[in-house]
Amino acid sequence: MPQLTLPDMRFHASFLAAVKEFTDVGGMDPKSLLAQEIEEYGDSWRDPAVFAAYVAGLLAARERPRREGWVPATTLWYVEGDTFLGRISIRHRLTPFLLERGGHIGYDIRPGARRRGHATAMLREALPLCRGLGIVRVLITCDTTNVASRKVIEAGGGEFEDERGGKLRYWIRTGL
Repeated sequence: MPQLTLPDMRFHASFLAAVKEFTDVGGMDPKSLLAQEIEEYGDSWRDPAVFAAYVAGLLAARERPRREGWVPATTLWYVEGDTFLGRISIRHRLTPFLLERGGHIGYDIRPGARRRGHATAMLREALPLCRGLGIVRVLITCDTTNVASRKVIEAGGGEFEDERGGKLRYWIRTGL
């Protein structure tokens, strides 16, 4: 059964296969974190030392941001056995930009694992973790054209607030 877990080296091969799926399918938002990371790391992720440093950076971002101007974030991978299915990032607080367009949560499911309920399950599992971080309501946004993501957010309890700059904005109570 799939579960959320901390990033780990044991998923290296499967993570690389997932990145290949993402790049082969194309159509990623060039501003998305995944697209930026693929641009930054590219084939260098194949090197176990580079991948280990990447994993260490994800784990360290829970305490401090990885990049200048970013907020602390918890990144979890959704896996089944040793197979990487996707990831979810929980931003611990919102900057003005995140409040407008990015939200507390971002997620990706590898193309070969989509349309199986993984994103919905991953979001539901992440909400108690948000509550543990003291986040009473999480903001999640998606592009107005991203019907699949909209359905995931709504299935997770998202209450529509408005549309801003091509993004739909939803709030989900974490139970606090």
